[in-house]
Amino acid sequence: MKKYLQEFLLAILAGLAIAVGSVVFLTLSSEGLGAKIVGSLMFTVGLYTIVLNGLFLYTGKIGYLVNEKPSYLLTLLATWLGNFAGTFLGAKMMSLTKFGPALTEVASKVSAAKVEQSILSAFILSIFCGMLMFIAVDGYKECKNPIILLLCVSVFILCGFEHCVANMFYFSMGNIWSLKVIGYLLIMTVGNSLGGMLIPFVKKVVKK
Repeated sequence: MKKYLQEFLLAILAGLAIAVGSVVFLTLSSEGLGAKIVGSLMFTVGLYTIVLNGLFLYTGKIGYLVNEKPSYLLTLLATWLGNFAGTFLGAKMMSLTKFGPALTEVASKVSAAKVEQSILSAFILSIFCGMLMFIAVDGYKECKNPIILLLCVSVFILCGFEHCVANMFYFSMGNIWSLKVIGYLLIMTVGNSLGGMLIPFVKKVVKK
């Protein structure tokens, strides 16, 4: 039990790190294409903070389920819940600052677009995001080069792929929670999960 509590706390910190990256992106995303590109690159500070400090991010952990024991599912659950708590906390803290109203307005527009698309669209975009997140995290483990984080994160943002943890922050900051939004978040989580496991699964099958 202590192990999962520790993972939950590390996941909260990861959620806060993603919140920071999301704030940067929201601040710049409405200022034109150039600013949006810069915002997508700056978002990487969140993932870089996570990998440098060994924090727990769901989309960075799910791919390893392929080669882990069933008990790893509890780690993933603790991670997902911790990420949710961290992003929610980050959003509520930002809402109390002088930037709160402007961020809420932008986040609500971003969030609305995410839940107005079809479920199939959200699912497919989440799969591609999951793939990129696994490539980013596993690639950094292999080569310790932050450029792979920068490229993968900026690409998934500029392509409009769906990242369940980032969306936890956007939905919380935009204050648009409803049963429909929760449903979309779960669909995005499943898509991220399948995308994250795709590469390690195929490699495992080919190896066998």
